[in-house]
Amino acid sequence: MNYRHEFHAGNFADVLKHVFLTRILLYLQRKDKPFRYIDTHAGAGLYDLDGPEAARSNEARDGIGRLLDAPDLGAAAELLEPYLAAVRATGAPNLYPGSPVIAQKFLRACDKAIFCEMLPEAAKGLRRSLGRDYRVKTVEIDGYQGLKAFTPPPERRGMALIDPPYERRDEYERIFDTLGAALDRWAGGIFMIWQPVKEPEVVESFCRAVALAAPGALRIDFQAETPAPGKPLSRTGLVIVNPPYVLEEEAQIILPALTRILARGPGAEFSLEHLGGEKVPSS
Repeated sequence: MNYRHEFHAGNFADVLKHVFLTRILLYLQRKDKPFRYIDTHAGAGLYDLDGPEAARSNEARDGIGRLLDAPDLGAAAELLEPYLAAVRATGAPNLYPGSPVIAQKFLRACDKAIFCEMLPEAAKGLRRSLGRDYRVKTVEIDGYQGLKAFTPPPERRGMALIDPPYERRDEYERIFDTLGAALDRWAGGIFMIWQPVKEPEVVESFCRAVALAAPGALRIDFQAETPAPGKPLSRTGLVIVNPPYVLEEEAQIILPALTRILARGPGAEFSLEHLGGEKVPSS
């Protein structure tokens, strides 16, 4: 599939991805030691939700729009607030931040970030979105090559987001091969892989492979409504290798709230699973 982010910025899949990105970055802040964030497919940084692409799909309305307007976030309010504050700070509801702009807001003076973006126009837009910041660097490089080139980072602590557009049939093979090579060099790194679930059998095959390569990885699956032909993307997922120990507990609080707020129809649900282990009971 081709997942051009301009059309989907701020949708339910972005909300899921960026909520958990925020939670991991906050976890990394708990220690005084510096960390590094690596983004393999960084994009342009900021997305105009009133622009022609976003307006055409209007997916942000059922994503970040609902979350910002929700009268009650319940038990998840405290865990969601750092993400929502980062979104508001970028000019919501008219603008939505991509993962680099969100990550930038959680870097301390000692932390660093590398953003890989192969498309020159997107890289130019990203540099403009990030401004002059000594902590961050945008590199025009294929993200898979970048992850290999930039691991292990000097800080030895940190995370990488692998978030490709899924334009190629061999995308999952490239993710798996790159992840394996990166883990060989940076065994303690946190790796978060985002997936648009259009072909469930392909996703299941990938997750089985990750279960063998990185037992204990946390899989989060989220569905906004029952998938059906002709409908927009309704199911998405994350695979988190070396997840922070607090993340499962936080997910148990966050996911019910997101399911309630972002449900588009019957079939809205979530699941948690330790790959190579048992499913985590939902609550």
